[in-house]
Amino acid sequence: MSSTAIAQHLINGEFTGDAVMERRNPARPDQVAVIAALGTRADADTAIAAATAAQREWAAVPAPARGAVLMRASELLRTRAGQVAADLVREEGKTIAEASGEVARAVGVLQFFGSLGWASTGATYESALPGTTISTRRQPLGVVGLITPWNFPIAIPAWKTAPALLAGNAVVLKPSDLTPMSASHLAAALHDAGLPAGVLNVVHGSGSTVGEVLTHDDRITAVSFTGSTRVGRQLERVLNERGARSQLEMGGKNGVLVVDDADPRRAAQIVASGGFGLTGQACTATSRVYVTPGIRSAFLAELAALAATYAPGDGMQPDTAMGVVASDAQLERDLTAVQIAVDNGATLLHGRPESDGLRFEPVIAIDVEHTSPLAAEEIFGPIIAVMDVPDYEAGLAAINDSAYGLTAGICTTNLSHASDFAERAHAGVIKVNRATAGLDLHVPFGGVKDSSSGTFREQGHTATHFYTWEKTVYLGVD
Repeated sequence: MSSTAIAQHLINGEFTGDAVMERRNPARPDQVAVIAALGTRADADTAIAAATAAQREWAAVPAPARGAVLMRASELLRTRAGQVAADLVREEGKTIAEASGEVARAVGVLQFFGSLGWASTGATYESALPGTTISTRRQPLGVVGLITPWNFPIAIPAWKTAPALLAGNAVVLKPSDLTPMSASHLAAALHDAGLPAGVLNVVHGSGSTVGEVLTHDDRITAVSFTGSTRVGRQLERVLNERGARSQLEMGGKNGVLVVDDADPRRAAQIVASGGFGLTGQACTATSRVYVTPGIRSAFLAELAALAATYAPGDGMQPDTAMGVVASDAQLERDLTAVQIAVDNGATLLHGRPESDGLRFEPVIAIDVEHTSPLAAEEIFGPIIAVMDVPDYEAGLAAINDSAYGLTAGICTTNLSHASDFAERAHAGVIKVNRATAGLDLHVPFGGVKDSSSGTFREQGHTATHFYTWEKTVYLGVD
């Protein structure tokens, strides 16, 4: 029996706060996974003050030295990976394999941005004026707020925190109150790596309290948010009104087009991995599939067979194929969406609108209307709606007929289809013969339409652009 983890705030270099907020293991509701501090408006204010006081000195540290802190933190996190992954499973519900992969990603993110401490951030230009050189340089914004979700509770805090710190900013991070321990492990690694007091502050608690302070406080120059489109647009309005910068990564309703020339088994593997992996609780998960007539029967047979192998269970068991749903609220959303679809004529090829606790079997729904909530709204569960289209062009049009535009995929062996889809699909990330979920950390990530604010991308070497402003310098020598 594992001991209960404790997640405290990190404010001005000190771990503090009484542990009062209880989070139970979604796979074992009788087990308390973590007890966390519950942040108040005063805690958030103190964290912002600490960050404000520390930021200028941190920005004066040479970039290679800032990067070295991230590199040391990555090694510390690597040595602690087993415990971090286990705590992640117990508070979030995914499988230990998925959790271990996520921790490894956080390690890689810290390494990647740490290495960028040695990279050039500016450029030099010729001038039309004699005796003049022109250069650009990037300056940190100051103090930035980060608001992160529960579904990737250490990877997303890492890929927001690392570029912010590397660029010379101080940070106040509000993790999800469902998954406080994972962010605390990240904070501990950075703290133990020698990050100066106040440069990174973590305040646990609710969005309506801690998040509200970060959004409205004029000392916060920018907020990077990952979460629902509804909340993201609300934050955007507030930040725009006070002239603060916003970066929003929001909902996804990611479609895959399966055309006649695809291999049905391989297509089913790609769709199942994207839709049922991570319990479907990823903004990049496959949730709607459009299939042409010639491959429909073979594809559905393969997909149904694969769905039966994703039996939900306790993620700490190494043979568990799929983790449990993260919360009662999320389960209710899953069940309601499936029931509405059934009531409106959909047929369940696999699964049912029922669960065993938070163990919810994968659902494949066919005969779904294109306008059904199951096909049009982000549900965030292991649910795939399959719809018929007559041909490639109709399928591409259906993929693009969505309020969202995060990822989109196609399964095909036709190079012309692959190339055309990559050009014309309206999404920030295009996957050809690969699952919509799953991203490399060194390339830009973000969506269009209601999936993203679209101005700045996360991950990759340009991720620091959100956390900096660019200055152009003319240097005359006469």
